[in-house]
Amino acid sequence: MSTPDNANILWFLPTHGDGRYLGTSIGGREVNFNYLRQIAQAVDQLGYYGVLLPTGRSCEDSWVAASAVAPWTERLRYLVAVRPGLQSPAVAARMTATLDRLSNGRLLINVVTGGDPVENKGDGIFLPHDERYAVTREFLDVYSDLLAGKTVNAEGRHIRIEDGRLLFRPVQSPRPPLYFGGSSDAGIEVAVDTVDKYLTWGEPPEQVAEKVARVKAAAAKRGRELSFGIRLHVIVRETNAEAWRAADELIQYVTDDTVAAAQKIFARMDSVGQQRMAELHGGRRDKLEISPNLWAGVGLVRGGAGTALVGDPQTVASRIREYQQIGIDTFIMSGYPHLEEAYRFAELVFPLLSRAQPSNVTPIRVNTGPFGETIGNDYRPHKQASQS
Repeated sequence: MSTPDNANILWFLPTHGDGRYLGTSIGGREVNFNYLRQIAQAVDQLGYYGVLLPTGRSCEDSWVAASAVAPWTERLRYLVAVRPGLQSPAVAARMTATLDRLSNGRLLINVVTGGDPVENKGDGIFLPHDERYAVTREFLDVYSDLLAGKTVNAEGRHIRIEDGRLLFRPVQSPRPPLYFGGSSDAGIEVAVDTVDKYLTWGEPPEQVAEKVARVKAAAAKRGRELSFGIRLHVIVRETNAEAWRAADELIQYVTDDTVAAAQKIFARMDSVGQQRMAELHGGRRDKLEISPNLWAGVGLVRGGAGTALVGDPQTVASRIREYQQIGIDTFIMSGYPHLEEAYRFAELVFPLLSRAQPSNVTPIRVNTGPFGETIGNDYRPHKQASQS
């Protein structure tokens, strides 16, 4: 198995809240536009590859937030979610092409099917787990063809499109890269057919290795190759002792009742990835170091990514290299509070890693004009009007 030479390091825009401690309003911060812009500009200047924006009803809308913040940064990429079943693939394709053009080719796409049945029903989705992935497959087939400039006529079980076309193409060709996480059989089957990068949450290296091998084998049967990324928190300090003390401080206000309430919510979810996260600690505070320097304390009260790398710079860098040896080339990191921890991680750990430096902003490609106003909402004029 080849080891990626360089790592792409992304950070996180906390549109669902931020603070110094988990599970409490103590030390909580107002996450407004100015704060999000501050984080994004810091991350851009520090040399992170991009930022992930979360999605769901607990978050500000990721498309609106990315559109607002992107003009204030220069090279930073934005990993924004499309939601099969919530969006029409044609509408999502137009949104994608527009933000990719307006950000000058700095858009990445996170494909999210949704893993909380209660939240899904609140959004109008009543499909069971595997059926949502069937929708995702149909969605991505249409969505990708539209972004590639094809005229789409499709009639599937869930999606029907007649004469679907995209008049304004994205900067990236044939489309922005598709990122996708799904640990179930149904999720992996969709991933190996449709996406570019497979994501996993921060499980112990041996579990990640098993998952990567499984996805690679399934992709090879289709004649495809995927790249791999991981989603982790990080708590890095000058010494290991300081880092572990910071981990304890992060959850010092988390009560047993808070943990029980959070775990009850996570238990109702049909996401296999979320189930795997919960199994790492079982809701117990005495079993939080689940692998050397991999701490599951975040997952006591936070859904999704629930583990953090904890240690001094050399230790954290070493653990990152272990994941690289498995085949991970992309690391989506976060820490509390996100502004200070973005600096801390970059200043302490970046010098110890071989990173894929962000390229300069993609040159603007002339692909939309000048051509005048679109005629009849359907096609572009090709010739100048007569001067006579």
